[in-house]
Amino acid sequence: MLTKSTAESVLREALRTGGDFAELFCEDRRSGGMSLVDGHVETASTVRRHGAGIRVYSGLNSVYVHTNDTSPSGLIASARKAADAVRGSATPFDIHLTRALQKNIHYIREMPMDVEGARKAKLLRDCDLAAKAVSPEISQVRASLTHWNSDVLIANSEGLFTGDTRVYSRVYINAVASKDGDSQSGREAPGAMMGFEVFSTKADPEESARVAAQRAVTMLHADACPAGRMPVVIDGGFGGVIFHEACGHSLEAAAVAFGNSEFTGKLGQAIAAPCVTAIDDGTIANEWGSLNIDDEGNPTTRLVLIENGILKNYMVDRLNGRRMGTPSTGSGRRQDYTYAPTSRMRNTYIAAGSDDEAEIIASCPDGLYAKSMGGGSVNPVTGEFNFAVDEGYLIRNGKIDVPVRGASLIGRGSEILMKIDRVGRNMRMAQGMCGASSGSVPVNVGQPMIRVTDITVGGR
Repeated sequence: MLTKSTAESVLREALRTGGDFAELFCEDRRSGGMSLVDGHVETASTVRRHGAGIRVYSGLNSVYVHTNDTSPSGLIASARKAADAVRGSATPFDIHLTRALQKNIHYIREMPMDVEGARKAKLLRDCDLAAKAVSPEISQVRASLTHWNSDVLIANSEGLFTGDTRVYSRVYINAVASKDGDSQSGREAPGAMMGFEVFSTKADPEESARVAAQRAVTMLHADACPAGRMPVVIDGGFGGVIFHEACGHSLEAAAVAFGNSEFTGKLGQAIAAPCVTAIDDGTIANEWGSLNIDDEGNPTTRLVLIENGILKNYMVDRLNGRRMGTPSTGSGRRQDYTYAPTSRMRNTYIAAGSDDEAEIIASCPDGLYAKSMGGGSVNPVTGEFNFAVDEGYLIRNGKIDVPVRGASLIGRGSEILMKIDRVGRNMRMAQGMCGASSGSVPVNVGQPMIRVTDITVGGR
C-alpha cells in the first residue's frame, strides 16, 4: 500500500515544525451489503474507502489531518498541513522505519467480497422464511447482511512500520409481530471477525431469525411491566451491554485522563462486589471485537479491568496514556482513516462465576428477569444509565412467570456493580457497534446470567 521510504518522508515532514511524535495510518477498505424486506431484495451495494490520516503530537497537544490522496505528493501535502498547525520545541530527528510482522490469529476461509450475490440473497431469504414460520402474527421481516475487509498500514516516528488485515461478517434480522393495531419487534444480529464461513460454523442465521420472531410474538402478548425497585436477573450475552455502557466507558482513558469518570483515581480500590471480575480482551481468535494490532500499531491485549471487585486497569491509548503517565494497553481504535484513535473497548465482559443459573432464578422470590436487553444511554461522568429491556418476565416465588413489556433499568454504574450478588457459569457474548469520538467500531459485550439485588425498574 505504501513504501517504507515514502512513509519516512511523510513522517519527517510532519515533524518539521517541532512536533515530538508523528503517526501515519493508511487504510484500504472494501465493504458490501444486501438487505431484504419480506422476501424481496431491496438493496445491494459495494463500497470502497481509501485514504490516510496523519497525526502529530507536541506534548499533550495533538493535530490530525486526513486525506483520500495517498500519492506521495498528497501525503506530503497533508503532513505539511499537520506540521503547520504545530509549534513545538522538539529537536528534529531522522526517522528509520523497521517492519514489524504481527502474528495473525484470525483465520479467514472465504472472503465475503468473493461470495456471489445469489448465495447472499439465499441466506437472507432463508432467514425471512424461518422468522415467518414462527407465527402467522409475524407481519414483516427485515434481514440484512453486512461485511467488510480492511487493509491497514501504520507507521510512526518511533520506527514502527506494520500492518494488518481485518475481515468482518454480520447478519441482522428484525421481525415484527402485529395484532389488532399493536406491533412489537424482535432483533438478533450475530457476526464475527470471520469470512462468509461464519454463517455455517459459528452463527446460525435461521435460528437467530426464529429467536427474533419469537421475541416479537411474546412481547406482543405481554402486559405492561410494573415500576418500582426490585431484584433483577439479567441474562447472559447482550445483557453485558449494561456493563459496557454504564461501566466500560468510564474505564476508558478518554474519560479517566480528564477526570470525567466516576472511577478516576480508584485503581486498587473495590468498585464492585467480590463476585465480579470483568475483562476487556482483544486477543480472542475471530471474535467480533478482536484485533491483531490496535489502530496505533500496538499488539492487542487481554486486560483484566476488575478482579474480584478490585479495579486493576484502565483501557489506555497513546495520547491519553501521555496524559496519565501510563503505557498503551493496545486499546487505541478508530472507525476508519477519517478519525484519530482514542481508547475503546474490544470484547468486554463479566467473567463466568460459580452460581448455577437455575438457582439464581430460584433465589429471587419476586423481581424481573431481563432475558434480552435493548439500547440505552449513560453519562460516563456520573455513571447514570437508562436501558430498555427488549424481552422481560416477572419472577414470582422463584419462578419465571408472565412476560412483560416496556421495562427499563435505571441506575448508576458504580452502584449496580456493588449490588451484583450472583454470577452464573455460562458466559456468552453478543455483537454490537459502539460509537464514540473516534467513530463506530465493532465490539462484543458479554456476561453470564447475573443477579442485581435491587435496581429501579421503569414501567407502568
